[in-house]
Amino acid sequence: MHRILSALLLTACAYSADTSWPTYNGDYSGRRYSPLSQINQGNVNQLTVAWVAQMRGVAVKSTPLLANSVLYLTTPDNVWALDARTGRMIWHYLRESQGDHIGQRGVGMYKDWLYFETPDCHLISLNAKDGTVRWDVELADPKLGYFATMAPLVIKDHVLAGVSGDVTDIPGFLDSRDPETGKLQWRWYSEPKPGEPGSETWPQGTDAIAHGGGMAWMTGTYDPQLNLTYWGTGNPNPVLNGEGRNGDNLYTCSIVALDPDTGKLKWHFQPSPHDTHDWDAVETPVLFDDTVGGVRRKLLAQGSRNGFFFVLDRTTGEHVLTRPFISTNWSNGLDAHGQPIAIKAKEPKPDGVLVSPGSGGATNWMAPSYSPDTGMFYVSAHKQWSVFYMTAEGKPEGWAGRDRGLVSQTALEAIDTKTGDINWKHEMGDGDDGAGILTTAGNLLFTADTSENLMALDPATGKTLWHVAVGGRMAASPMTYELDGRQYLLTAIQNIIFAWALPEKK
Repeated sequence: MHRILSALLLTACAYSADTSWPTYNGDYSGRRYSPLSQINQGNVNQLTVAWVAQMRGVAVKSTPLLANSVLYLTTPDNVWALDARTGRMIWHYLRESQGDHIGQRGVGMYKDWLYFETPDCHLISLNAKDGTVRWDVELADPKLGYFATMAPLVIKDHVLAGVSGDVTDIPGFLDSRDPETGKLQWRWYSEPKPGEPGSETWPQGTDAIAHGGGMAWMTGTYDPQLNLTYWGTGNPNPVLNGEGRNGDNLYTCSIVALDPDTGKLKWHFQPSPHDTHDWDAVETPVLFDDTVGGVRRKLLAQGSRNGFFFVLDRTTGEHVLTRPFISTNWSNGLDAHGQPIAIKAKEPKPDGVLVSPGSGGATNWMAPSYSPDTGMFYVSAHKQWSVFYMTAEGKPEGWAGRDRGLVSQTALEAIDTKTGDINWKHEMGDGDDGAGILTTAGNLLFTADTSENLMALDPATGKTLWHVAVGGRMAASPMTYELDGRQYLLTAIQNIIFAWALPEKK
């Protein structure tokens, strides 16, 4: 079994998932693109339910992993192993904990061991065969305000795990843990120590840099050729009041490239310098290669919560492209690095200021997708306006303000990665809780709208090819796999898992 699962992890190094799904985004690239094509435009309207499984408790926000014909999925405090052919439960692990139970994104895997984070910031390793605990370590003290939701990322012999909690007076960090023992290998902090590079972007002679934020709470990506891992970080503190932290506040609201063996920072890019609107830059850094100016380059793209689409050279961090993907009113032009220049008048005020996007962001944790077949980046885009209020001057931690959402609509957008143009847009309905996205070699895009419909679209045009009412909103991102020559589409609707497939041939 060790050899089989090691092979699956090597598969994750490739830039496309094959018949399995061995890591959170399907593979290390973050594309959420599958080369499977048994389900395609010619037969997608024949999809039927193959099996259904109901999980206990809250909605499933995790993307299941598939290894050795077994699916592994999570909710806060829970891990399940299901037979991928039938949905039958093989085992269930429960660990009741304290902490914020707002969601859990999934597990990581190394050999025949699983890794998941708990709401009270423990990283736990389980035996994949039976769910028994191998080890349990505390990443951070939940009494300080830390909690955890992300799916760990396993790179070689490193389990990378971040934490949440960026509205309190605590610093963000990313850990690398030994998969055999849980022992700390390195820790990278998103706020530099005084005197280190980046500290000059915080006020000097004050303790503002010590007041936290910059949480790495969504799973990163990895380029095995460059041996670099890419992560987004969250907002600085206090969240809505930047008066006591003048400067760009590195490395909050940033995309960072780290050496997975040492934790050393190789480069950074900051989508939202001096963020005052809770626009975490944790959205998936998606990796792909393309030709720019006649030269083949390794690229990274992010649809960021601040409403801008960024393309970077992932070797150097050099800016390639910046374009808005919704209508924004908070910035005026770009600086020399391709970062938006914020308008001071759009920072929160005691009597409020109207800003787009709202605090929920132009997108959020819902997974984007990139299709090498179309060269397009697909994102759940939220057209949202909020009034931001600043209510506490000089307070070092917490929100130091509030916001009130006014208008919100969701659309699925297809962005040309060469130009940033929006090639097509599919309106999904009112609200800002759009679903994650999956693209496949069957010329299909799977997602869900805000009216509780699971949908298959043409990724080239946005045309609806198939839809079905599922009786609830899809909180997680769809995934796909193949077993015994049959392709399955897996979707989580609230706390119910639906497996879809073409009818079996008789």
